[in-house]
Amino acid sequence: MTTSLRRTSLYAEHVALAARIVPFAGWEMPIQYTGIVDEHQAVRTAAGLFDVSHMGELRLRGAYSQHVVDYLVTNDAKMLVDGQAMYTCACNEQGTVLDDLIVYRRGPEDWLIVCNSSNRDKMSAHFAHAATDHCDFEDQSDRTALVALQGPKAFEILASLGGDAAGLSSLKSFHFRDAVIAGVQTTAARTGYTGEDGVEIFCDWGDAPILWRALLEAGRPSGLKAAGLGARDTLRLEARLSLYGNDIDETTNPLEAGLGWVVKLEKGDFVGRAALARFAREPMVRKLAGFEMIGRGVARHGYPLLDAKSHPVGTCTSGSPAPTVGKSIGLGYLPTALSEPGTKFLVDCRGKSIEAVVVKTPFYKRRPIGANR
Repeated sequence: MTTSLRRTSLYAEHVALAARIVPFAGWEMPIQYTGIVDEHQAVRTAAGLFDVSHMGELRLRGAYSQHVVDYLVTNDAKMLVDGQAMYTCACNEQGTVLDDLIVYRRGPEDWLIVCNSSNRDKMSAHFAHAATDHCDFEDQSDRTALVALQGPKAFEILASLGGDAAGLSSLKSFHFRDAVIAGVQTTAARTGYTGEDGVEIFCDWGDAPILWRALLEAGRPSGLKAAGLGARDTLRLEARLSLYGNDIDETTNPLEAGLGWVVKLEKGDFVGRAALARFAREPMVRKLAGFEMIGRGVARHGYPLLDAKSHPVGTCTSGSPAPTVGKSIGLGYLPTALSEPGTKFLVDCRGKSIEAVVVKTPFYKRRPIGANR
């Protein structure tokens, strides 16, 4: 039996822009418009506009909503103030990653959780179960659209629209507020998944086309381009941002994935805490390491990683040519002894052993505002 693919409310906009549409996590999504490298460079130098309406939005409200959220995530939700967001993981009792999330505190009794599209059903059930008899839960994914405006000119583009949009540059990183943009009621958050500055904008499902067209029109003089999942992947990889299903999943724990900074063991009990405390005490067997290819070859997801004697020691989780870095880069789990920067190893690229070297990450880090590019 075949399962029909879903479409976001921006599907017709993507078709009108001659996007190449592909299946992704149960959706028909644009992988590229003018080309992955072209869109990637637009985000790094000007701005890109992404449709990320396939993501899941879960709402928890009520007197005990903060306690429910804090119990299900590894980071400390109690530290947030109204209008602030945080990146975190949700783990199972074994301490492995169910999903990585962004948690938004709209108020002390009002919380929004954004989860990955591939995990929406799993995480919706997970939060709904925990909320039972404690607080109200609603999966708002089907009526919530989400677009991301990313790049050094993102706030210049918003300012050109006037009104609330013009003041969004005052938002601090990982903060958000409600705003009317191009006549559309939205919530704008200074968050993103590209390594660049910008906003992610929530609105009602049916209002997304109005918002999308207004942003594209306003951004055209600044070099804004629609960007697809292909550029989103190369951008996040250069910034060393994890992709669920590749770099993290239910076989990995946050500590070995380099996400120990979102694990707050001292905050009190939460799902997976005992297992994570044990992982923290014991020597780490492997680490997710960043690497560059030395030899001529491109590392891809699933390619075996080999030691100097060609023995398999790990797996590439993400890999691609990196347009900004100008090299072929990757992430992969390596034994701790082989994970230090400067360590050389081999990547099995379809039967050919190509030399690679572990490097410090992120591969790319944006320059401070005002610095020469």
